[in-house]
Amino acid sequence: MSVKQLSILAGAVWCVFSTLAVAGTPALDGTHVYIISPADGEVVTSPVRVRFGLSGMGVAPAGTGKEHTGHHHLLIDVEKLPPLDRPVPNDPHHRHFGGGQTETKIELTPGKHTLQLLLGDTNHMPHQPALLSEKITIEVVQD
Repeated sequence: MSVKQLSILAGAVWCVFSTLAVAGTPALDGTHVYIISPADGEVVTSPVRVRFGLSGMGVAPAGTGKEHTGHHHLLIDVEKLPPLDRPVPNDPHHRHFGGGQTETKIELTPGKHTLQLLLGDTNHMPHQPALLSEKITIEVVQD
């Protein structure tokens, strides 16, 4: 085999393995991610208690690698979803709950806000296909 052929083969193998390395864990059919509370359209005060729901799979901390599980990421005021073929960003608009938490309290300014859940696998990668809740809108008012 020539050096050129070996280079092409090595490049092809690298492409296959790099694609596999970033692919999310397969989602189980029938899995649903949802926000238990607050309800869509609800008027709330800050801090806002958000309860996460998941059916069809289990919740486990990031890094455990337990089959058929994931952990929640709360998307706050996100207009466009993050890339679903990369780990979920970790910033004020993409909150990680890698400890396996199923609820939180968040401080939000008065006004309208959107909330959405995205389930991530052991490495914070969205499952394939992505497991997303419906996006809800809440209104935060002064106490």
